[in-house]
Amino acid sequence: MKYRKNRNGEEISALGFGCMRFQKNATGGIDMQKANDQIMRAFEQGVNYYDTAYIYSGSEAAIGEIFEKNNIRDKINIATKLPQYLIASREAIDKYFKEQLSRLRTNYIDYYLMHMLTDIEAWEKLKRLGIEDWIAEKKASGEIRNIGFSFHGNSDMFIEILNAYDWDFCQIQYNYLDEVSQAGRKGIEAAGEKGIPVIIMEPLRGGKLVNLLPEKAKRLIAEDEKHRTAPELAFRWLWDQPQVTCILSGMNSLEMVDENCRVASDAEVGDFTEKDFALIEQIKNSINESMKVGCTGCGYCMPCPRGVDIPTAFRCYNTMYTENKNSGRWEYMQTIGLQKKPALPTQCIGCGKCESHCPQHIHIIEELKNADKALRPLPYKVAIWAASKFLYRK
Repeated sequence: MKYRKNRNGEEISALGFGCMRFQKNATGGIDMQKANDQIMRAFEQGVNYYDTAYIYSGSEAAIGEIFEKNNIRDKINIATKLPQYLIASREAIDKYFKEQLSRLRTNYIDYYLMHMLTDIEAWEKLKRLGIEDWIAEKKASGEIRNIGFSFHGNSDMFIEILNAYDWDFCQIQYNYLDEVSQAGRKGIEAAGEKGIPVIIMEPLRGGKLVNLLPEKAKRLIAEDEKHRTAPELAFRWLWDQPQVTCILSGMNSLEMVDENCRVASDAEVGDFTEKDFALIEQIKNSINESMKVGCTGCGYCMPCPRGVDIPTAFRCYNTMYTENKNSGRWEYMQTIGLQKKPALPTQCIGCGKCESHCPQHIHIIEELKNADKALRPLPYKVAIWAASKFLYRK
């Protein structure tokens, strides 16, 4: 495992474990045995950074139990996040933090983030509630060792927030498709100039840079003379940049852990050649030719007040164009159309709540109409209706 340093010279593994998407058991909860095996496999191969958040259902409690059970708390770094969008008082800050310490079975957090700052006003609101004094107290007591923020928004706003406080680190969505969107290359270079470590989330854009690649992109990767996989290319493109400190991966299989650790064991700044960059540009161009909606599946638009499953609708819509129309429509029929509780885009009333939370600034209301029209032509509407009647007959 390669390591990169934080502002205090302490080493962070180049690969971090994103703990948002653990595999589920038969009852819908986290499969603790699989989560334990995957985390420990990563730990044994040198991963020392584990990222979770208050709102990741069951995640904080799960990793707290795993770290305690295996007696590795003092050998790893926990990163978790204050749900700043739920905060209305100084007392609430303490309440959430204490709950997180309890869930994580620890008395300190190594890397604590203000979760999902998208606008400077969110930080200003926290300042009015006394967050700066609170942070100073927690750092003085040792309960928080590094303070940072996670960000979704444009590069100008990122830089404004970056300059608004003396942050120890930051976390952004960044990958070869988001080079000029979100915080983008402009943002990570600004962080680099200030000496602020950058943690990368969504390096594979919610898996889309692996699972939803168009056939042309798959052929380009298959013809790579260095025989690199789609995720390996995406990771190496990121690790080539000196401002990137750690890349989070939501690893949910032992095979994925092993593969990512293998790549993280030899990726270096400056490894990418001109030919490698040219290959990435070819892949990007082929993806952009096909994709209809730039949704990463992050889920910040959810829950919809009317029950619409927005990320799944967009994923299936994109699948129609990155794979083929029948694949997208069949997946849509299975995942949304046949649910007992309807989750169709036609339930949208245009309230706009989803758009106000979307990190990608997608025109969700309009795109849902486009998606539904494409995904449910008349034959599929009839098939979904008939199948639903059969499945849920009394």
